[in-house]
Amino acid sequence: MQFDDVILGRRSIRGYKPDPVPRALIEEIIALAMRAPSSMNTQPWNFYIVTGEPLDRIRTGNTERILAGVPQSREFRTGQAFAGQHRERQVGVAKQLFSAMGIAREDKDMRQDWVLRGFRQFDAPVCVIVTYDRVLDGSDDTPFDCGAVTTALVNAAWSRGLGAVINSQGIMQSPVVREHAGIADDQVIMKSIALGWPDESFPANAVVSERKAVAEATVFVGFDD
Repeated sequence: MQFDDVILGRRSIRGYKPDPVPRALIEEIIALAMRAPSSMNTQPWNFYIVTGEPLDRIRTGNTERILAGVPQSREFRTGQAFAGQHRERQVGVAKQLFSAMGIAREDKDMRQDWVLRGFRQFDAPVCVIVTYDRVLDGSDDTPFDCGAVTTALVNAAWSRGLGAVINSQGIMQSPVVREHAGIADDQVIMKSIALGWPDESFPANAVVSERKAVAEATVFVGFDD
């Protein structure tokens, strides 16, 4: 693919085929992603790639704990709930997804099942858990760098025919994730990425989220009009 094809064609994938993803292909994608820039070349990121039975145990533990009402224990700060235009965008993409999946507003069971899909890593065959070195905890550059490498990873995956979706639900029950992924104590869990071969028959995979216009997002200073 050309660069523009990847950027303009990529979309978040929430339904996957059960087919396994070869380890060699994942290593190739990770190697590409790690060409992302980082502050003063600190490269704070690490990746735990989970599949098979360990991933099933994470799915089960996440789901059981959330249904039991166990409070989330996400390790990286969550901030305040979205409000204003940010909340409107969050609701907007949810409406797109629910419409594609035929989930009615009053259908509580289907809505709950949709939420639980996130805690199950969208039933993808692979979960990539992005962590950063705990010694850098508190640095604003570090999460910025992790965002850069994560973006590079999902784009590299798309260029190889794989789909992905960046999410937080899969790591909100951090004790479960730490136990079954064997995450070292010197790492902070940042994000998770569901990864696998897209199921083209899954309606939500066709959803393309809306983007605000360049004119809305930019301020040009010192340019000749």
